Amino acid sequence: MSKLVPKVPGLPPVPGVNRRQQFSASTRKALLDVAGALFAEQGYANTSLDAIVAGAEVTKGALYHHFSGKQALFEAVFTTVEAAGTKLIKDAMKGTKDPWAKSAAGLTAFLDVVRDPAYRRIVIQEGPAVLGYERYREHEERSSYAVVEDLVAGVVSSVGLTDDPEMVTTFAQIFFGGLQSAGESVATAADPEAAAARVEAVVGLILAAMQSLAGQDGLSLGD
Repeated sequence: MSKLVPKVPGLPPVPGVNRRQQFSASTRKALLDVAGALFAEQGYANTSLDAIVAGAEVTKGALYHHFSGKQALFEAVFTTVEAAGTKLIKDAMKGTKDPWAKSAAGLTAFLDVVRDPAYRRIVIQEGPAVLGYERYREHEERSSYAVVEDLVAGVVSSVGLTDDPEMVTTFAQIFFGGLQSAGESVATAADPEAAAARVEAVVGLILAAMQSLAGQDGLSLGD
């Protein structure tokens, strides 16, 4: 069961919002919930708009009122699922001040997210093909990459590895690329739990080595 595609029957009344607006919001939410469940279970190609509107109990005209078509609906679902995953990672790190402990907590949460069935199917497996590489990267840079960049900046700055913002960005890009690849390997592994444990161990060793080397006099990135 996915944590990232909630099954909520409707929206509670919102003060100051008229019935027409409330109905429109409920319709959009129903479409996103049903489409999210179907995309996660069946994939983009095997999910029809007829199945989505039937599940949401709305007309196809209502769907086209909110979305220009199937791809636009998928992108909205993709954005919702990715945002939910990013929020879980941020929540896991909240309240942790030590940068190394924060990185470890973020990594554990990240590995939980990529094992989620909806995230695995919609974001990792289907996202690049349906949205296209450029659009896919735009979404990443607005969400998950920003989390990684913040983590990396905290780690390298706390131990004085570099005070060069461009070097921090370069380090974050490389680290993010590694996590991306690791996430894909976990999501597509025959045994995701074992794959996640291996990734966690390897990244843990890298962070531990960085922490140890950072204590040596004169060490800095770019030397």
